[in-house]
Amino acid sequence: MSDNPSVILSAFADEAANHKTAVEQMVALSALGLKYYSPRFIDVNGDGNVKHVVDLNKSEYKQLLKLHDEYGMNVTSIGARVGKIKLVDKEDGSHNVFVPFKEYLKKEVANTINAATTLGTKLIRGFSFYPPKGEDPKPYMNQAVDQIGEIVDLCAKEGLVYGLEIEPNLIGETGPLLAELARKVKRPNMVTIYDGGNIAAQNKDAMQCLSEFHDMSKSMGWLHIKDYAVDTDLEWTGVVDEERLKNFVPANVGDAGHEFILRELRDMLPKMDKKMKKLGVPGVFLEVEPHLKGGGQFGGFSGPDGIGVAVRALCSVLDYVGIDYELRGFKDIQELRGF
Repeated sequence: MSDNPSVILSAFADEAANHKTAVEQMVALSALGLKYYSPRFIDVNGDGNVKHVVDLNKSEYKQLLKLHDEYGMNVTSIGARVGKIKLVDKEDGSHNVFVPFKEYLKKEVANTINAATTLGTKLIRGFSFYPPKGEDPKPYMNQAVDQIGEIVDLCAKEGLVYGLEIEPNLIGETGPLLAELARKVKRPNMVTIYDGGNIAAQNKDAMQCLSEFHDMSKSMGWLHIKDYAVDTDLEWTGVVDEERLKNFVPANVGDAGHEFILRELRDMLPKMDKKMKKLGVPGVFLEVEPHLKGGGQFGGFSGPDGIGVAVRALCSVLDYVGIDYELRGFKDIQELRGF
């Protein structure tokens, strides 16, 4: 028995599937040895009808749950798009939409909560809303806090945890801003999600990424694993053009410095694991979302080969820093065979 702390490995399965079919997603991840995934875009019946997971109908959820049983897969979180809309109805040259908040709660948020309860997960991944493009997010902080608070309270009614992901262009685009959001929302069922690639993509080096990891450490609940190689020829304008992001790389290369991040995480894991288990979650998830063949505002793609490269790269860093994880072994196969 190892004395190392451990994490649970997971992935955004749609990144692995050339055609986004549910069967492709289950096959790719189970072959890699993963037992958990976050659904996002999915073609449940393999008929070319790709939907976001929160838009599935009852029969599609039923079919997806059957596939989970068949392939021994569990849901980590709902890969939701909650919070990826404008805070104010103002033309700013972006493609971001504005939806009146009460309407948003009744439709998008309610559908997302339904997806989580139906698919048997405690976690919803979400975002912190867009201020007008190019504007300082600070003046919009309180409105974001109020709206996130309402969403988190609705999650709490169903025993769910809302994870606020760090991402460019949103109110919570940096570690300090996300830490401030967490302090102000101040709900036990809200945590933050660290993503080194989303920070490095803002033209930041490994030490800046580590500094923002420290900012978020108190509120952190789980991590997304992607990395980014900064293009020094690109002039930084303060706004990330998400459709132009081409430099995503595995976690053992790139500018986010996952070796430093995961070394620090190792010391935090016992406390973090306890916190997440108290919230009804099986442990601390590290979720591969690599975007190795491209990534944009609402998703990314790596292919079955790319997701394999990304998972093996993460495992190599975890081995190096002394964090344990479990991939499927012969014991799992024996259990499935019934002996």
